[in-house]
Amino acid sequence: MIRKLIAAAVISFAALAGMGFAYLGAQSAPQQDKADIPAFHATLPTPPLPATLDPKVFSDVLNQNVYALAAKEKAVLYQQPCYCHCDREVGHKSLLDCYVDRHASVCSVCKMEAVYAYQQTKLGKAPAQIREAIIQGKWKDVDLSKFNLAPAAK
Repeated sequence: MIRKLIAAAVISFAALAGMGFAYLGAQSAPQQDKADIPAFHATLPTPPLPATLDPKVFSDVLNQNVYALAAKEKAVLYQQPCYCHCDREVGHKSLLDCYVDRHASVCSVCKMEAVYAYQQTKLGKAPAQIREAIIQGKWKDVDLSKFNLAPAAK
């Protein structure tokens, strides 16, 4: 009888200890480190914003389409970080900077984020809401193949 009680106590103790370690692990789970968030502007820009590159300078349809979207949403892109970390590599201050030069033309991260920002803007989301979703990584679900099609003939 005592052996059964001791065994039950040991099992209960082990289960409680395991739950305690799991709780402590969850409490110390890594959060999005603010220092790891790329550069962005938290407020609305003061005009004039820099021009994005003309989509016609690109020979491929994907870049033409994405640069055209970026030109329509410059104020939104100005308020977004870019997770290719071009702020560290080339000194960009926001996602908009990727479209002022040719950087986005060779970077799928820039393209996916801009398409995500454009789509969310069309759904009525504010730049701050879009930024929070970008920080959470929701831009990674963007399917760029939909933007690699030539526009329908008129």
